[in-house]
Amino acid sequence: MILEFLILATALVSFDFFINMQIASLSSFLIIAGSSYAYKKMINAQVELENIDEKRDFLDEVEDPYELYDETPINDAPAEELDLKAIVKEEKKRIKILNLKDIKKGSRASVSLFRLAPYLFLILGFVALRNNEILDIKIYLPSLFIGILAGYFISRDLSFKIKS
Repeated sequence: MILEFLILATALVSFDFFINMQIASLSSFLIIAGSSYAYKKMINAQVELENIDEKRDFLDEVEDPYELYDETPINDAPAEELDLKAIVKEEKKRIKILNLKDIKKGSRASVSLFRLAPYLFLILGFVALRNNEILDIKIYLPSLFIGILAGYFISRDLSFKIKS
C-alpha cells in the first residue's frame, strides 16, 4: 500500500517516469506473488494427497550422486548364490521412467494461470511502452527490483499466515 502511494507520487515528477515505474514494479510484483502462490498451492495439494517423496538432501546429491557412500547394507554373497534376474528387476523398479503422469504433474505448476498472466502483463507492458516511445530503461530496470522486493515480502507474509 505504501509502495503504491510512492509510485503514485512519481506522477508529480513526470508521466513517463510514473508509467515506466508503475508497469515495471507491478509486473515484477505480480510475477513473484503469482509464482509463490502457485507453488504454495501445488505443495499444499501434494501434502493433502500425502504424495511426499523421501528425497536426499541437495548436498548429499552433489557430494554422492551415485549413492556410493550410502548406508544401506551390501550383499556380500558369492556371485553363484545371487539371483541376478531378481536384482535386475529390483534395480529397474528404482529407476524412474518419465511417463505422462509425471509430465502432467510437472507442467501443471509451470503452466499455471497465476504464473503465465503476470509474464504476459510484463511483455505487453514492455511492448506498449516501447511502441509509444515512452520506455526509459534507466527507470524501468530499477523499478523491476522494487516489485521483486515487494512481491517477496508479500509472499513471505502470506506463507506465515497460511502456516499458522
